[in-house]
Amino acid sequence: MSSDTERPVTVRTSERGAATRTALLDAAREIFITSGFAEAGVTEVVSRANASVGSLYHHFSGKADLYLTLFEEFQLRQTQRTRQAVQDAKAAGESEPMPLFLAGSRAYLDGCLAERDLAALFLRGDGPPGFEVIMRDRLRQWARRNAALLGHEDALVLVLTGALAAVSQELTLSTDLDAARGMADDALRIIAQVRRP
Repeated sequence: MSSDTERPVTVRTSERGAATRTALLDAAREIFITSGFAEAGVTEVVSRANASVGSLYHHFSGKADLYLTLFEEFQLRQTQRTRQAVQDAKAAGESEPMPLFLAGSRAYLDGCLAERDLAALFLRGDGPPGFEVIMRDRLRQWARRNAALLGHEDALVLVLTGALAAVSQELTLSTDLDAARGMADDALRIIAQVRRP
């Protein structure tokens, strides 16, 4: 058999594997959001994904790996959103650090709204053991990216990053979405007025 005839089979197998992985993540997302991490079961995820237990363990090491993969993929989308917003602001002629920071911040908050159920999942405190350490590390990484964008690393960057983290939490977990959106808008207006001491 030539390599030309073998390739389509490999591609189909690869596509099927990718589809199974996606189905498992989609199922895990739904179950984690509705039941929480602690109450979710691997068999429920597999059943909802129309997959086998073997396929789950082929793609993931278990329930915690599903959760952490969802988290990492969400964080990647958030990073892409903020980078794109900053690039768009630069392309529109903006060069000042604070407006660029605000453009990225707005995109981050919009991402929290766009994926509100998933963002809330990560903020509720019902994750795998050690997840709070991952969240703290992610906040520190966020502060470093903000420092690079603002062009300085000092207490102000920590204050701004902490404020945005609090706003994103309120926006994500609030039962009154309109009030939370208004609060987010107000917070960004306040941040826009902050100047380095």
